[in-house]
Amino acid sequence: MAPSIETNGLTKTFASVLAVDHLSLEVMEGEVFGLLGPNGAGKTTTIRMLACLLSPSEGSGKIAGHDVVKNASRVREIVGILTENPSLYERLTAYENMDFFAEAYNLSNPQEKQNRIRALLEFLNLWERRNDRVAKFSRGMKQKLAIARALVHNPPILFLDEPTTGLDPESAKGIRDLIESLSRYEKHTILLSTHHLEDAEKLCNRVMIINKGKSVVVGTPEELRDRIADEPVLKVTLTKLDNRIIDAVRGLEHVRRVSIDDSSTGLIITVDDTKSVTPEVVRSIVRADGMILSVNVLRPTLEDAYLKLVKEERT
Repeated sequence: MAPSIETNGLTKTFASVLAVDHLSLEVMEGEVFGLLGPNGAGKTTTIRMLACLLSPSEGSGKIAGHDVVKNASRVREIVGILTENPSLYERLTAYENMDFFAEAYNLSNPQEKQNRIRALLEFLNLWERRNDRVAKFSRGMKQKLAIARALVHNPPILFLDEPTTGLDPESAKGIRDLIESLSRYEKHTILLSTHHLEDAEKLCNRVMIINKGKSVVVGTPEELRDRIADEPVLKVTLTKLDNRIIDAVRGLEHVRRVSIDDSSTGLIITVDDTKSVTPEVVRSIVRADGMILSVNVLRPTLEDAYLKLVKEERT
């Protein structure tokens, strides 16, 4: 199966500034692929080249097999883009904004256009506000309308640049739920640029960390967490602790270190392998009359992996 999004040595230079440096990536059909990186890493510039808003200085990019330079008009027909600043027409109503962009995408059949606009605004809980001027909308409502605008021509591929920036927690969750729904149920391919590691961890099948326009690493969130994990660690929370329980755990063959957590009722246990050792740990605690409330494997977060990998790239 051919990639929906593909770049090979994609490069963009502004005067003497190298914004994107020979970037190569593949995003498969139906995948949510995250671009992660600090400010100025080249995420937005990459998206703008792939959406045919900027021309590459070198290299190539293809969207569903169409070259972003040679077939730019076709690419624009099959992608939807949410920029970091949505740039809606605030003097127009929500419906008028949607109608304007539907016309721009050549949705000329009046009934088909009306049905599509209504379906999107209802899906995003904006139909009741369709006749309100956008200037009256909250940031979250504007973001939803901008996504509806990007979807009006039903594109198979979406570029979303910082879709939850500046939103309150409830609105941000609504946008994440929408992205998940678009990927899972409507099979859109989504390239997501974000500073929010929570968004990437929850939504992305794979991510690429970029820094100074270059790819640092590509993988699933799980693979990136594994890459920086040093030793497997268990956290066992109990109703109470005593020396008998601690000594029982320390005496196990495959337990390396045992410490007490800040709550004074939990054990932090470094082991050789969580799958094989966890049952032994549980048995030893129960035999020592310990009452276990929970057992968890402590693993690095995607944020931990991101911070460490970017730091390594800078040094």
